[in-house]
Amino acid sequence: MYTTIMQSDSTGVILAAGKGKRMGGLPKGLISIGGQSVLERLAEVVQGATGNRAIAVVGHQQEEIKKTLGNTLIYAEQKQQLGTANALLAAKIACANAERIAVFYGDHPFVSLQTAKKLLEKSKQTGAKITLASAIIPNFEKEYKIFLHFARILRSETKIIGIREYKDANENEKNITEVNPGYYVFDAKWLWPHLEKVSNNNAQGEFYLTDLLQMAQKEGAKIESIEINPKEAMGVNSKEELEILEKFAV
Repeated sequence: MYTTIMQSDSTGVILAAGKGKRMGGLPKGLISIGGQSVLERLAEVVQGATGNRAIAVVGHQQEEIKKTLGNTLIYAEQKQQLGTANALLAAKIACANAERIAVFYGDHPFVSLQTAKKLLEKSKQTGAKITLASAIIPNFEKEYKIFLHFARILRSETKIIGIREYKDANENEKNITEVNPGYYVFDAKWLWPHLEKVSNNNAQGEFYLTDLLQMAQKEGAKIESIEINPKEAMGVNSKEELEILEKFAV
C-alpha cells in the first residue's frame, strides 16, 4: 500500500534491500551507530529535506525492518536483488507525484540534513537531470581504506562524464581519489524512462544506478555535483568498517 500524499514536489528513496552478509545477518539499515540505526538517521534526513516520509526499498528481512521502523517509512519491495537501478525502479509507484527524487544508500549513516537540502536546492536552481554528491579522499589508507572499493567519479577537466564501479575500473581509474557515496537527486521525468534502459552488461551482472551518468553525458543532459566531506560519504559493509564508523559517530 503506497501513499501519494506529498507535502512538496520532492521525495527521498533509501535503498535498503541488501543482505548485509558480513554483518552477522542483520539488515545493514538496522545496524546501530552512535545509538541510532542507519535507517532512523536517514529517515530523519529525508523527512527534514523534503517534508515527506522517505520511501525505503526493502527486500532481505523486510519484515524485521518494517517491525522496527513502522510507519516512519513508506515501503517498496525489490523482489530480487538485481542491483541499485533495479532497486530504485521498485520505488516508482510510490514516487508517482514527485518531480525530484533524492536517493540515498541504506548503509550510509552520516549524510547530513544540510547536504540533502543542498542537493535538492542545486537540482532546483540548475535544472540538472542528475545532481550528485562526491567526496575527495586524501588517500586510501587507515580509516580512509573504507573508500577503496567505492565507485570513482570520472571527469573531463571539470565536467563529470561518468561513474565507474570499482570492479569495472582500470588501474588509472582506481587511482582517482574522487569517490561516489551514492547520494543523488534526479529529475523524475528524465529518471524513470532511463532507468528502464539500464543494462547489466558489467562484471557483477547487475543493473547499476551509476550507468545513468553515462546516459546523461551521451545525451548532453545537465549533470551537477556538490562536494561533501569524507565523513558524510562513509558506508558500512563489514564489522571492521562498523568499528571505523563508530569512531566518527556523534
